[in-house]
Amino acid sequence: MSDTKTVPTMGADDAPDAVYDARTLGAPKMTIFGIQHMFAMFGATILVPTLTGLSVSATLLFAGLGTLLFHFLAKGKVPAFLGSSFAFIAGYAAIAPNGEAALLPYACLGVACAGLLYLIVSALFKVFGPQRIMRFFPPVVTGPIVICIGLILAPSAIANCETNWPVALVAIAIIVISNIWGRGMIRIIPILLGVIGSYVAAAFAGVVDFAPVADAAWIGLPVLWDNTVFALFGPNFDAGLAITAIITIMPLAFATIIEHIGDMSAISSTCNRNFIAEPGLHRTLLGDGLATIVASLFGAPANTTYGENTGVLALTRVFDPRVVRIAACFAILFSFCPKFAAVISCMPACVIGGVSLVLYGMISAVGIRNLVENHVDFMMSRNVLITALILVLSLGIASSAAGAIVFEVGGVTVALSGLAVGSVVGILLNIILPGKEEGWDGGLAAEAEADDVPLPLEAEVTSLPIAD
Repeated sequence: MSDTKTVPTMGADDAPDAVYDARTLGAPKMTIFGIQHMFAMFGATILVPTLTGLSVSATLLFAGLGTLLFHFLAKGKVPAFLGSSFAFIAGYAAIAPNGEAALLPYACLGVACAGLLYLIVSALFKVFGPQRIMRFFPPVVTGPIVICIGLILAPSAIANCETNWPVALVAIAIIVISNIWGRGMIRIIPILLGVIGSYVAAAFAGVVDFAPVADAAWIGLPVLWDNTVFALFGPNFDAGLAITAIITIMPLAFATIIEHIGDMSAISSTCNRNFIAEPGLHRTLLGDGLATIVASLFGAPANTTYGENTGVLALTRVFDPRVVRIAACFAILFSFCPKFAAVISCMPACVIGGVSLVLYGMISAVGIRNLVENHVDFMMSRNVLITALILVLSLGIASSAAGAIVFEVGGVTVALSGLAVGSVVGILLNIILPGKEEGWDGGLAAEAEADDVPLPLEAEVTSLPIAD
């Protein structure tokens, strides 16, 4: 059963081919869209446990459960998928540098505590309202941040493509041809076709080792007790290591929270729905934080909203959150099948790279569109400076030897990603520099007491069916 609720737009007319209720397409097509979203997130999601030593099956399970929890708390309105967060890899490496099974639960404890910061920030959004908070995130700030999200990820796509460019080009060609010249379903499942087609090409090229698939069992439990945080609390519990893990990893949450706001801006712009206003950042942050806490407690990586799936939304224009929930259910189902996890783990890097190259580019394109549609005036020096510093700091630091700004506070090493530094600098410059454009900030704080004050990016209200 569904109900019709008002949802604020981002100030533009809906694209004529946009689909906000995938039920009109039928269950079979919805299922295919869900599978496409699942494959889009697989490459990056399983890479995190591969790099850290965490369980791939547990990662799939809690990516699915975390996504469903996020959708429940976000009132089922935001078509976001929650996959493994790369931001905490440095934290895992600091506590368990070689993926030691005995040390990883301590790192997971630190990540779970980092998730608590999401809850605190969520409460601040709830108390003070998005009007007061989002005045610090106008299009001139969020647009470049979204552009950087895609561009920072781009080198990893190129590195994967370099392992076998011919296969990667097969994936890219299939996606482009399907999306531009395809008809019917072909046109709106280009990512799934790109994954399958290039995987088959890689198999024929002899670059896939299927030995792990043959050795894997069909059915197995995705979570082992010894890998959970709960297994720590016994006679061998190392309180000093636990405190070190918490102090080391918790600050990383500040960077991921800023990235979350950027992701919500990207999804909002892609879908032409202001999810920052409704259901609100307090709900999306709460969902992201609780999903991270639950996943970490059971030995899975921290969760975060996934840019790959935002790229799928931009390509397919199927914006119904039900499709993403289908993907989450498939992830949960396949987490109980080690053989399927092995099939995904055997997917060559070149396949992942070819698909990711397109998806990461789509994310950056969404950021550019955000600037264009909101008519950001680059004749104004303040706008040029804000954009320039966000781009240079985010991309420059990310591509530096350290990959972050590293410093010590009270003997604790803190690493801020390029995106976090660029975002903070952009936010501060927007506050300090004179000449804000009308509608971005002026009068909003004084009017924020009213519950019905529209957000800066909000233009009109449309109606669409939302599931109960």
